[in-house]
Amino acid sequence: MRNYLLLLPFTLLLSGCYSLKNTLSSAKPHVDAIESPAAYKPDEANFFVHNAIEIKAAPATVWNILIEAEQWPTFYAGAKNVKVSDNDKGKLLPNSVFTWKTMGLDFTSTVREYKASERLSWESNKKSIQGYHAWLLIPTETGTLLVTEETQHGWLSDMEKVFQPNKLRKLHDVWLLQIKNKAEQLDNTKTETK
Repeated sequence: MRNYLLLLPFTLLLSGCYSLKNTLSSAKPHVDAIESPAAYKPDEANFFVHNAIEIKAAPATVWNILIEAEQWPTFYAGAKNVKVSDNDKGKLLPNSVFTWKTMGLDFTSTVREYKASERLSWESNKKSIQGYHAWLLIPTETGTLLVTEETQHGWLSDMEKVFQPNKLRKLHDVWLLQIKNKAEQLDNTKTETK
């Protein structure tokens, strides 16, 4: 029995590595389209998640929902106490700094990439965990493909990989679905009023 207990952490670690490899392969070609800094390249990360969703709404509609950071808690349970420090409208701008709580931790994040209706990313840096969260908005015939990826480093990301490997992916799925619902409702409302 004792030998099995010794093998458990090793087995969990290997399953986390396997998961990272599968996530990277499923993220192609989007992982190459996102311009992550060298320190946050997905194949070098301790932890990586990739999520995407098709939205029947224009990229500009999706973008406006995405940059209204202080509104995230109204539709996404994974974000709490969001406060954008550099403007009074609560919207992300180039180089914005915002504080928030996600996955039970307080973060200060800085916008690193901002191309309206195309791409947005921010970096969060704590002693225990460092992360880079990127968003890519790809126009489609029916609206927008919204892609989000997050890479992480730090000892806490190692623990996350072993003990909660799917929690962040599931939270991002919920976030994407809520953005989809809001965007499609807004676009349908615009269409009906024309």
